[in-house]
Amino acid sequence: MSVRIATFNVENLMNRFDFSGFRNQLHQDRTLAMFEIKDEEEYRELERARTIAHTDDTRQLTALAIAATRADILCLQEVDNQAALNAFEYGYLHKMIGAGYREKYSSAGNDARGIDVAIMMRRQAADGEPIEFRRMTTHAHITFDDFNLYTPELAELGLGPNERIFRRDCLEVDVLVGGKPLTIYIVHFKAMNSVRNGRDGRLGSMPIRIAEASAVRRIILDRFGPEGTARKRWMICGDLNDYRERVLIEGEAHTGYDFRPVREAQSSVNVLTDGGFCENVVERRPELDRWTLYHTRGPEERHLCQLDYILLSPALAQKNGKVMPDIVRNGQPWRTIFPPGQEVERYPRTGWDRPKASDHCPVAISLDLI
Repeated sequence: MSVRIATFNVENLMNRFDFSGFRNQLHQDRTLAMFEIKDEEEYRELERARTIAHTDDTRQLTALAIAATRADILCLQEVDNQAALNAFEYGYLHKMIGAGYREKYSSAGNDARGIDVAIMMRRQAADGEPIEFRRMTTHAHITFDDFNLYTPELAELGLGPNERIFRRDCLEVDVLVGGKPLTIYIVHFKAMNSVRNGRDGRLGSMPIRIAEASAVRRIILDRFGPEGTARKRWMICGDLNDYRERVLIEGEAHTGYDFRPVREAQSSVNVLTDGGFCENVVERRPELDRWTLYHTRGPEERHLCQLDYILLSPALAQKNGKVMPDIVRNGQPWRTIFPPGQEVERYPRTGWDRPKASDHCPVAISLDLI
């Protein structure tokens, strides 16, 4: 008995327009920045036209990437709401894979932009075993004080002890696959800040992600207990917005690129994996082939890294010790620099920078639950 599970940050699956760029240039799309716009009414008109024109190609590519995962259960990040998810599944996914993901659930988390985590499920796995939704629990309300996780580092960031830990949510979903219980924790941790006043944005925002990871670990331990945590079937899926290693890219296209792996001294991901609490199965892949995102600020700053994770409980990891996860990279834009031998055929109409399926790559794995 097996089930195939994937995680994917679909990058702003929205069903509303964002007009905040009129007053905040950081939110303004670079296309509109090229034009002189006389007032807010004209800005809104142009932003609607730009968004609609851009969305159709983008969501076709997103759907192609999802279809390529062949997932029975799909964990998503950056979903606006249930209505957006329904419209996307019906208008795009359905045309590619038919009536597949009948069950859809999301929660309203804490993100200021309103992007949430969600889950879509088939009613049957590929091998015919039934998939049954049992319950869903949000943990968006938990504060730093609730879990005794408030630190001086958080205070330095201007956060109070009674503020909520999760920037979005830790959505706990219980399912039965062929009668076998499986618990999935869907997360989307705090994004890395931009460099400010010479301070590393990743390290500057690290205390929040450490608190989020500590809270997820606490939630799992509270649910299953120390012994049960090792024996039960559970997994953490999502965008942790942090990495334990990077592949630095140096050189130019005409002279050739050099790819250099670098291990990070600190990562919030370690909070979850330390002591064998769970396994990052993507690390079963070769060192240069674990990346799910290409980051660049120009030739002076380019790297590949893993931001998207499937973390398995000790029991699931042991029973599936030889299973290798897949990473779908066909929806990456043409600007993404691939290490030798990893090049893929891009989906039709993929652009240099956009349209693209997402800035992230889906990660999928087939798990034996026997």
